[in-house]
Amino acid sequence: MSTPAPLPTLFLSHGSPMIAIEPGEAGLFMQRLGPAIDRIWGRPRAIVIMSPHTATRTPFVLGAAHHDTIHDFGGFPEALDDIYYDAPGEPALAQQVAHLLADAGLLAQFTPQGGLDHGIWTTLMHLYPQVDVPVVPVSLTPQSKPAELLAMGRLLHSLTTQGVLVIGSGSLTHNLHRFFRHPTPVDAPEESDCAAFRAWVQARTDSADWPALLDYRAQAPFAVEMHPTDEHWLPFYFAAGASTQGEAMPALGKRLHASVTHGHLAMDAYGFGAGAALLADALALG
Repeated sequence: MSTPAPLPTLFLSHGSPMIAIEPGEAGLFMQRLGPAIDRIWGRPRAIVIMSPHTATRTPFVLGAAHHDTIHDFGGFPEALDDIYYDAPGEPALAQQVAHLLADAGLLAQFTPQGGLDHGIWTTLMHLYPQVDVPVVPVSLTPQSKPAELLAMGRLLHSLTTQGVLVIGSGSLTHNLHRFFRHPTPVDAPEESDCAAFRAWVQARTDSADWPALLDYRAQAPFAVEMHPTDEHWLPFYFAAGASTQGEAMPALGKRLHASVTHGHLAMDAYGFGAGAALLADALALG
């Protein structure tokens, strides 16, 4: 039986750092996601990942041979500071990523520095708790437009045929001002504007309506309420772009998980590429 190729690319919502000790529905989904990928494609040889918590003015590719866990938050239980996900890096792959970006004209730079922010390690600790998959973080440029992140992801499509899993880690919705202004329990019922935004994203992704998705701030219902700023949403486009090549728009997208915490913090996950539907079926079967 031939192995499906290439790997799908993923957008995962990481939510609060508390997902490290209180996985909830999204964390439990990610605990099933890693084994599902392994069953179909085998263990990825490396992960290239973008998180909003490693942000720079121009793109950087972190090429350390070893990444320390960065506890880049405050006001949470001390137990979070006792969790470490010190993962291996892969400097040669980081150099390759930097070259792929730079050769296309992006001001991308390799750096031997490393470290995994909480948008990375709280996700990967559920996918691959064995800490045995090398990680190459790519910094987010939060001033970029969705189309620019989509184009950036496209430049890395070739990696998906080489056993590299490309992930954008962010949040399907992210309005912390609202959360702190009107605190709600983690299991609060979903609020109507969150539901409308999530449904719009799913419908546009299912129909590959990328002109609308790229113009989400103008076209999506309650876009400003769900994303006062773009940084937690932009990794969606990076992941989607990596599923295709050339100038083609991503054709296949599939919601792999849907859940909401605190009434308006959505934890949905998406897969992109030819393998996304296969992965969704595998997850549905358990």
